[in-house]
Amino acid sequence: MQTTKLGLQLPTDPRWVNLAEIELSEILTDHAYCEQKAATSCITLIQAYPDRVELVEAVAPIVTEEWGHFRMVLAELKKRGLQLGRQRKDEYVNKLLGFQVKGQSREVALLDKLLICAMIEARSCERFRLLSLHCSEEVLRDWYHKFMVSEAGHYRLFLDLAELYFGKDITLARWRECLQFEAEIMLQLTPRGDRMH
Repeated sequence: MQTTKLGLQLPTDPRWVNLAEIELSEILTDHAYCEQKAATSCITLIQAYPDRVELVEAVAPIVTEEWGHFRMVLAELKKRGLQLGRQRKDEYVNKLLGFQVKGQSREVALLDKLLICAMIEARSCERFRLLSLHCSEEVLRDWYHKFMVSEAGHYRLFLDLAELYFGKDITLARWRECLQFEAEIMLQLTPRGDRMH
């Protein structure tokens, strides 16, 4: 899954993988919480839009999948004799939430919520791809490849839901704005080996 196929404007510096491997317990801890937060975000979407039948049916399985990923990361930590650390502030996601236009109606706000979910999945997919290609441990390369494939599917699902509810033209125009916004965030952030994003 190339960065260009995901639409991301700014690729991650491949050296990020080297930083991530220095403190494996740190990146695994952050990964675990990212999976947990992804499950929570999907639950929140369902709670906010129970009337959107297609959304509920499409997103409910992702809750189970993301929680399963959380447990997979916990198992990997345990296998390596490492412990889950404390949750850290996710500066990337917090900045990305600024893309949402304040004061919109509940219905209009759904578009930005879906696009932000798609963006987080796209960037996660890109990071997992890098780990699957460049991680020094072969077993971890295979492990991260599974996450990459999953995130790619989630990214596409959120975009498909946006197109279903708002049409292709409106979704694409707003998605381009989201991509530009995310690229500006990436320029502001210093790559850190203890963060997935």
